[in-house]
Amino acid sequence: MPAGLLAGAGLGEMGRLALPCEFATEDGRGYEGLTPPDDRGRRLLVRESELVVDPLEVSGMAVMEKASVVFKVDPKGFDLRRGVGTFLVLLVPLIVLGLLDQEKYFLSTAFGALFTGLCDPGGKYAYRAPRLAVVAVAGALLTALGYWLGPLAWGWVVLAAFMVTVLASLAVKYGTHRFTAALLLNIWFLIALSLPGAYQADQVRTSAWPQALAWLTGAAIMIGYIGLMWLVDARSGRQQTGAELLPGDTTPVPLSPPVIMFAVIRAIVVAITVAIPFGLDLPNADWMPIAALVAMKPSLQQSTLVAAQRLAGATIGAVVAAVLLLGVDSKVVLGVVVVVLGALAGALRAVNYAWYCATVAAAVLIAEDVGHPTNLSEEARRVAFTFAGVATAVAVTFLAGLLAKRAARRQTSPAAGTTG
Repeated sequence: MPAGLLAGAGLGEMGRLALPCEFATEDGRGYEGLTPPDDRGRRLLVRESELVVDPLEVSGMAVMEKASVVFKVDPKGFDLRRGVGTFLVLLVPLIVLGLLDQEKYFLSTAFGALFTGLCDPGGKYAYRAPRLAVVAVAGALLTALGYWLGPLAWGWVVLAAFMVTVLASLAVKYGTHRFTAALLLNIWFLIALSLPGAYQADQVRTSAWPQALAWLTGAAIMIGYIGLMWLVDARSGRQQTGAELLPGDTTPVPLSPPVIMFAVIRAIVVAITVAIPFGLDLPNADWMPIAALVAMKPSLQQSTLVAAQRLAGATIGAVVAAVLLLGVDSKVVLGVVVVVLGALAGALRAVNYAWYCATVAAAVLIAEDVGHPTNLSEEARRVAFTFAGVATAVAVTFLAGLLAKRAARRQTSPAAGTTG
């Protein structure tokens, strides 16, 4: 994700995904289509192209007070049902593939299931199923492309990372929900580019299309699970919340020059961070592009608070991943850790966005390096490259703020001239 690492699963009737939140309340929980509350607690409807004023920018709070806002939790948002569902959906492939001695397909299967669940728009199953199927097919094609390009010359890898990131960024034209789905697929593509090197280091042979089939299988399991939960809720008469009834935001966003420019800037940053590990043959640097993409502000409209939560979550997730990779040698145990982190992300999605991003980032980074031999010095280098990626994301977030302010001035200037 990035974001952003990568975005707990919005699993069917268990809630909508969190990643598309363009704005945030003062307690750190995202919501779409509203400005942050003013000092009287009022909220006004806005267009997504309008600049959002964030409480972190106007309140003058001390550092500790800002941190309390970033990490403030809402215990009512904890969703045990979604967490357990995520755990079961990810655990089944781990057990089955382990029994068949085909663990090399677990990551593609698990992330196919997890990221497909993240893309669930909610609503009627007839509405959701075809859209989830599109995500499944797109993810399978990107999986095949990533596994095919990964071992090739690094120039092709960098070019592919650039193009996929540009296309994913421009998907904001089709609404926040589709943009978020594209961002998740973007994150997975970077993982797929790095995994062939990890398998080669572990002397495991694999190829593109079987891995694509594994992704498709995981996505199919998730789509089937979502359908099952929808039928169970329909039979039991369970009352859905408003978030579950309403599909994700699909309001088109105009591709203004600042939006296009920011998409290109993000793609250039990702391409540079991909070129470092692939071009310089630095396997420990493979966390850098993932950290940058997960932590990077994905759009000009996203509030400063949510951007800060993405940065904090990516950093915490990287540290957790490094500690676990250093302390755990068993690939089976690391697979279970990925399952648990996915379940935590599902349960914590509405509790706090920073902790949600931390669990997703940790799962992604562990998955990327699960086959690498490790020691203290290697983990130190990985963390250093991760912080480099996060620092790059900070710089891009600052640049995004300048572009957003420039766009706001362009919008207000004609209005001022007309009034005058």
